[in-house]
Amino acid sequence: MPSKAKVSAGKAAAKAAPVDSPARLAVRKTYKLYIGGAFPRSESGRSYPVTDAHGNLLAHAAQASRKDLRDAVSAARKAFAGWSGATAYNRGQVLYRVAEMLEGRREQFVAEVIAAEAGTAADAAAQVDAAIDRWVWYAGWTDKYAQIVGGANPVAGPYFNFSSPEPSGVVGIIAPQESSLLGFVSVVAPAIAMGNTVVVIASSQRPLPAVSLAEALATSDLPGGVVNLLTGSAAELAPWLASHRDVNCLDLTGIDPADRVPLAVAAADTVKRVFAPAPIDLAAEPGMGRLGAFVETKTVWHPTGV
Repeated sequence: MPSKAKVSAGKAAAKAAPVDSPARLAVRKTYKLYIGGAFPRSESGRSYPVTDAHGNLLAHAAQASRKDLRDAVSAARKAFAGWSGATAYNRGQVLYRVAEMLEGRREQFVAEVIAAEAGTAADAAAQVDAAIDRWVWYAGWTDKYAQIVGGANPVAGPYFNFSSPEPSGVVGIIAPQESSLLGFVSVVAPAIAMGNTVVVIASSQRPLPAVSLAEALATSDLPGGVVNLLTGSAAELAPWLASHRDVNCLDLTGIDPADRVPLAVAAADTVKRVFAPAPIDLAAEPGMGRLGAFVETKTVWHPTGV
């Protein structure tokens, strides 16, 4: 007959033995729109499946509607005065802070780019690093661009004549479709670096890294409404973006050149500046071209001796 000590030890061992538990369910991420610093679902209640290159489901993204687009333009307009009125140096600090946020979440973005584009880990890491470097590049130009393109103009008469660049206003952007992260950064960063606010339609088939980037923007120092992100069908949303009367400029980078003419015609009704560049080379140096795409030159005359 076992002793009381052995019985007690057996009971203790039974209590300490691991109990089989059901496998833990992963928490599925909900991908929403980014409008005015908040993350709403589409007012239409619609969503659409996003798959990887092999057809495997990654998530369901919000499918933005015309009403969502109007809300995004309203948020961008509301944010314009504060953002364009900030000092160029301050805007550079904010953009650099975005780069810091991406650097801290680098592994997450590498994983998301791999899932979105089905490339190698090395290719995804190179794209994320390039996106981080692009934020730093444009952060450095915020307080230097005016020194290069502005200046004092020689005039005949007792006047000073100065020219300086100013932001155009609200810029509607269709992001490149083939690049989930770097393409998005390449069109958004230069526009906001110059003091514009933007409404951007992310890649329809590869929107998830851009939505995750919006989360980094929301937790950085970037004011709400400076960047507003819509996911869904560019074919559905772009005509309304082009014809919206409170959008000052239109960037057609993500639209096939053969499909740009109707959008340019719609934009002409409200005298928008339309930027329709050649297909963007993401491997090339960013340069200064996009910095000047959405700025206006203001010239001021001032009498001497006053």
